Amino acid sequence: MIAKGRLATIACWLAVAPVVAWAALRLAGLERGPLVQAVAFTPYVAAAALAPVVLALALRRRVPAVVAALAALALVAAVAPRVVRDDRPAADGPVLRLLTANLLKGGADPARLVELVRAHRVDVLTVQEFTPEAAAELDRLGLATLLPYRVLNPEVGTTGSGLYARHPLSGTGWRRNEGFHFTQAYGTVAVPGAPPLRVESAHPAAPYAVDVVPDWWTDLRAQPRATPRGGLSILAGDFNATLDHAPLRDLIDTGYVDAADAAGAGLSGTWGPYDGDPIPPVTIDHVLVDRRIEVRAVSVHGVPGSDHRAVLAELRLPAG
Repeated sequence: MIAKGRLATIACWLAVAPVVAWAALRLAGLERGPLVQAVAFTPYVAAAALAPVVLALALRRRVPAVVAALAALALVAAVAPRVVRDDRPAADGPVLRLLTANLLKGGADPARLVELVRAHRVDVLTVQEFTPEAAAELDRLGLATLLPYRVLNPEVGTTGSGLYARHPLSGTGWRRNEGFHFTQAYGTVAVPGAPPLRVESAHPAAPYAVDVVPDWWTDLRAQPRATPRGGLSILAGDFNATLDHAPLRDLIDTGYVDAADAAGAGLSGTWGPYDGDPIPPVTIDHVLVDRRIEVRAVSVHGVPGSDHRAVLAELRLPAG
C-alpha cells in the first residue's frame, strides 16, 4: 500500500508536469502537429500555472513547488508583456488609422464595417474572406466614397482579399498562398507627409487539422519579411497564429512590431467563441508594423456575421 506521503508527492508531480512540459514547448518553439492548436491557448495555461505551485506548497513538497514556480514564471514572462504598453519609437509624421477584418466568406455585416470606417476615420482597410457580394454591398453603403483607392480580389468562399485606402495606391497586386490558396492584396499607400508605405492583407492557412499544419508553416514562412533598412511596411490580417507560435515570432523578429502587443492590448481575443463554439477567445488577427512606426492605440470590434473581431490600430508614421 502506498504511503500517504508518497501519494502526495506523486499528486504534486502529476500537477506540475503538464505546466513544465507546456513551458518547454512554448519557450523552445516546438509546436508540431496537434500541439500547434494547443499553443494558441498559452495565456490561459499561464493564468492557471500557479495552481500546481499552491498545491505543492500546501502539501509541503519543496522540490515540486520550486519546479512549478519556475515553469509558471517562464509562462508568465512570455505572456505578461502583452499587457504592458511600449511607447517606442516616437514618430513625428502623420497619424494613420488601419482596420483589418476577416469577413467569414463574405458573411460579415457590411453596414457595421462601413460604420467602423466612418466613425474611426479609417485610412486603410484590409479584408480577408472577401467575396464579390461583399465588395458590391460595401460600395453600395458608401465605402467607395470613404476609401476610394483599392486593390481587390473578391472570390467566392474564403480565398478573396482586399485592400482599401483613403490615399492613392501604387505597386498594387495580389498573390496566392501555397497552402490553402488564400490570396493577399497589397499596395503602396502615398500618405501625405510620410514615406511610401507598403500594406498587405495577410491570410496564411489555418492549422485546423493535423494534416494541414504543413500548409500553415509554409504560408507563415512565405509572408513578406520586414525591411528595416528599406521602405516602411505593414502586414495586417488573419494570421491564424498567436504570439505564442514560433513562426509568427520569427516573422516579427525580421523587423516588425505587433501593434496590439506594443499598445498593451496583446491579450484582446479576436477569434472565438463568436461562431457559437465553446472555444476561449484567442488572438490570431494582427497588425504587424515596421519598428519605425509608433503605435498609439489598438482596439478590437465585433462584426456581426463573422467569427472574427476587427482590429483597429492607430499609428503614427515617420515624417517623410
